[in-house]
Amino acid sequence: MVDEHWLAGFRHTVGDFQRRQPGNGHVVSVKVRVESGCFHREHSPEAYKIIEARLRRPPNHAEVIEHESGPELLLYLAVTAGALSLAKSVIELITEIFKARAAGIKNGDHPRDPLVLIVRRVDEKNEYHEEVILRVGHTDAVDSGAIEKELTAAIQGILNRR
Repeated sequence: MVDEHWLAGFRHTVGDFQRRQPGNGHVVSVKVRVESGCFHREHSPEAYKIIEARLRRPPNHAEVIEHESGPELLLYLAVTAGALSLAKSVIELITEIFKARAAGIKNGDHPRDPLVLIVRRVDEKNEYHEEVILRVGHTDAVDSGAIEKELTAAIQGILNRR
């Protein structure tokens, strides 16, 4: 069950981001969330040094929001002819976040709980959808090809729920 207060804030954030985008594309949230505990700069300073360096080159039509539970990427997607193509920069950023977590732990960050990759969306009827697609521990190999495949499939699926 989703907390109604959180959901109202999520709808507002997504709607605000959508209004700042050109055209009639779709907004999805891609959340990298820690399974338990915190994943932000106070508790994972080594990881966030890497993430901040990567964010100097943010993907187009994306916004990164830092949360105590981990970063969230709001993505504006233009779907053309029924095909979805994620920007390479989005996949690279998500891959870098997972790798930064592992590197941060190697360099002294204490939280070690696995990260999960989640796709979320509010559809045209204002209904909330969420799909957990990957779970990555700090010792797991990070494969950008697998991330791209799983993320693309999940986003396509969540966009088709109407």
